[in-house]
Amino acid sequence: MAFTLPDLPYPHDALESLGMSKETLEYHHDLHHKAYVDNGNKLVAGTEWESKSIEEIIVGNYQPGAVAQNGIFNNVSQHWNHTQFWQWMAPGENKKMPGELEKALKESFGSVEKFKEEFSAAGAAQFGSGWCWLVKDKDGSLKVTKTENGVNPLCFGQTALLGCDVWEHSYYIDYRNRRPAYLQNFLDKLVNWEAVAARL
Repeated sequence: MAFTLPDLPYPHDALESLGMSKETLEYHHDLHHKAYVDNGNKLVAGTEWESKSIEEIIVGNYQPGAVAQNGIFNNVSQHWNHTQFWQWMAPGENKKMPGELEKALKESFGSVEKFKEEFSAAGAAQFGSGWCWLVKDKDGSLKVTKTENGVNPLCFGQTALLGCDVWEHSYYIDYRNRRPAYLQNFLDKLVNWEAVAARL
């Protein structure tokens, strides 16, 4: 099964007024994500993983506690992460959070604002490259987590409801070294809350 680069669900300039530039999406999607797809295809070709699903490849190659993951994991996991990431954002102002998601966040974190604080803090505190997540854990509870490099919630049997890329390539063109400002803008203006609720 060959991986393919998915089209963005919106034009490259669709998020410009919301704080993510056309240039960022051209670099992030067209170059960075494409590299993960191309490298993943090369590394998986001719191996036992060639006929497996993307989820099976990620979970099967994850090495808990390893200082560094192997190349198959890094590229395939980052392909999965980015494919979700584009879906978690949408153009348009004033995106309304569906009631069932708002209720679940209040029950788990006390308030939507408290959830946003925890999510932003996790992303800001991730040393080096990585991701911050809102996950549904195996017991059904909602949690905020962070992972290094390309590691994602699939590795821990969790469902990713929302994720934000905090690798520098995701924000440096628009925010330079102001990662907290990027995270705040992501939550306040970019998140497609309907997509998050659909995963709940």
